[in-house]
Amino acid sequence: MHPKGATAEEIGKYEPVIGLEVHVQLNTRTKIFCGCPTGFGAPPNSNVCPVCLGLPGALPVLNRRVVEMAIQAALATHCKVNAFSRFARKNYFYPDLPKGYQISQYDQPLAEHGWVEAALDGAKKRIGITRIHLEDDAGKSIHDGFKDSDRYTYVDLNRSGTPLIEIVTEPDIRSSEEAYAFLTELKQIMQYVAVSECDMEKGQLRCDANVSVRLKGVEKLGTKAEVKNLNSFRFAKMALDYEIARQVAVLESGGRVEQETRLYNVATGETAGMRSKEHAHDYRYFPEPDLVPLRVSAVWLEQVRSTLPELPADKRARFIGSYGLREYDEQVLTATREIGDYFERVAKVAGDPRMAANWVAGDLLGALKGREITESPVSPEQLGELVALIGKGEISGKMAKDIFAKMFDGGESAATIIDREGLRQISDTGALEKIVDEVIAASPKQVEQYKSGKVGVIGYLVGQVMKLSKGQANPAAVNEMLKAKLV
Repeated sequence: MHPKGATAEEIGKYEPVIGLEVHVQLNTRTKIFCGCPTGFGAPPNSNVCPVCLGLPGALPVLNRRVVEMAIQAALATHCKVNAFSRFARKNYFYPDLPKGYQISQYDQPLAEHGWVEAALDGAKKRIGITRIHLEDDAGKSIHDGFKDSDRYTYVDLNRSGTPLIEIVTEPDIRSSEEAYAFLTELKQIMQYVAVSECDMEKGQLRCDANVSVRLKGVEKLGTKAEVKNLNSFRFAKMALDYEIARQVAVLESGGRVEQETRLYNVATGETAGMRSKEHAHDYRYFPEPDLVPLRVSAVWLEQVRSTLPELPADKRARFIGSYGLREYDEQVLTATREIGDYFERVAKVAGDPRMAANWVAGDLLGALKGREITESPVSPEQLGELVALIGKGEISGKMAKDIFAKMFDGGESAATIIDREGLRQISDTGALEKIVDEVIAASPKQVEQYKSGKVGVIGYLVGQVMKLSKGQANPAAVNEMLKAKLV
């Protein structure tokens, strides 16, 4: 049984219809309409001024960098940036909204009609973007953590006036898995273009979901409920699964889904009604009288477009096409811009992209244990040199593992460690032949077994040579030499 009594069979009769509203905090040093810093973690109510406190007579001034970052986000999601847009007042009361209204955009947003392509189970689906608009954030109400939190709510207005973009999707999403895939791709895009760090623990990416269900094959949309403030992708997926099952159970029992705003309770795993759903007229939108309309010239638009980096989807396609990487490696190596850049520098020095990919995706990221690749004590050039030495046959793969561990611990180059410790692989025929002869002489039983047809025993002989050479013999050369001598 699913939440509220809906069975898997009942849920299977319905099609969910989901649209997302994603708030992304832009990575500017100062707020959208004033010069207050946006840094996280400052003492409560210290990063504030008359503008973000909403004091009488204080006037907003639009931050140009905010607009440029919003344009970058719009272009990265294939939106059309409007030459003319304007701000509006969205009126509502809340204790952490000192102005009594939010400065947002309503009927003339900055950007419209874009898309993001999300991948799920090997298939790609294009999710439409209805609009992207600019707005200022509210402050933060803190309901727990104080000795008198049972009686009082504390308000921190540091976040008030922090620049946001709201990305509104078309109702194109048909499952919680699709929503998760979309959010994952969107977050990566925002991080690639460096408009936001998207740290959900700091509230830099927040999501609301509009959810309805309808019988499969029916075109008419069902009544939607909005699930607010989903602050992790995992919780978003769980909340959507619960809400879909809840609505199906209501309909299957002969009831009607109410249009309302609901909150997801992480502790119970359930959504609960908060208030009836507002309509646009409830906010009494009207043009913001203290700000002139925003005009984006063609020249300015092209200037911003020229700053865009290669986007994640393009980089993934190029890594597969240019380097012949496996899908797993391509996903890992494009997870962030920094990892992708690091890999390409390694591949250039190594001369072997696939081996470089294995070392970056496996050994290096494993050694970093979740730390950023920018914190690596091994530079891309140093790792590329190590990989190149393997390719040239100067060191074996096993020796390279040991050398890499020392590089990671001390930051030294592979060549420095090899020369100091005498670790170069023995490829000289004369030196190898001497060791091979020694092993053959000391292993009459295994030699006899090999000559009688048990060819697998050659592995033992190769191992003995490697042991005598302290791992410095070239295994391929040893193999060939043994086969020639044991005819």
